Amino acid sequence: MIAAAVAVVCAGAVAFVALGPLSAAPAPTSTRSVAAPTPTPTTTPKPTRSAAPVDAVDAPASTTVAAVSGASVPVSSKPGGASTTTLENPQASGAPLVFRVVDQQDGWAEVQLAQRPNGSTGWVPTSALTLSEDPYAIVVTRSTNTLDLYKAGKVVDSYPVATGTGGTPSPIGRFALTELLAPTNEGYGPYAYGTTAFSDVLNSFGGGPGQIGLHGTDDTSSIGTAASHGCIRMHNADITALAERLPLGTPFQVR
Repeated sequence: MIAAAVAVVCAGAVAFVALGPLSAAPAPTSTRSVAAPTPTPTTTPKPTRSAAPVDAVDAPASTTVAAVSGASVPVSSKPGGASTTTLENPQASGAPLVFRVVDQQDGWAEVQLAQRPNGSTGWVPTSALTLSEDPYAIVVTRSTNTLDLYKAGKVVDSYPVATGTGGTPSPIGRFALTELLAPTNEGYGPYAYGTTAFSDVLNSFGGGPGQIGLHGTDDTSSIGTAASHGCIRMHNADITALAERLPLGTPFQVR
């Protein structure tokens, strides 16, 4: 996690998923990281960058994910380059540090980072990682307020969701899931995934950097509409179903 306190942008309030001050919702008494499903380590093929348009569906049959094996990992701007930052493992929320891998070169992996601008990547040494393959991907379509769950490149489930309003839209792009937590705030359901996405409109919100989350909701009437400040809301039973299946590092697209 890039910041010590991460606020997830939501409609009307802020659900904190890491320790920090709260300005727009009742403060949680604690925050609990939840263990996400773990993909089985395999011999991983080299990922390749997609040349498809940004709004094309990003649901590969398999995605390489990288779990940091030590207490921290250096991040460089190029393979073999000097470290530009060091990320701690676990994250401030208690969740393990896991990346989506987008490329590999000579003992280095290019990974998506949970920081601005959206689409930021960095290079980390594969010697510090445990690589595995993830068959899942999720794709949110704003025009229909739906989320499709893919496995091995094929849709296996589809869910209605709430997306951002016209003034605070959910950002379009190709992202990844970064942490799975059990929110203590009322109104956000049993689970919340943090992601590598950040609001294009709100540079800060409720004490946090405007990070986009995928979570449940008590406001079931909002599902199927554009109602949030950018987060993706789901029925509580639906986010629970995803929490039981999706590892950290899973591709998360908004289109």
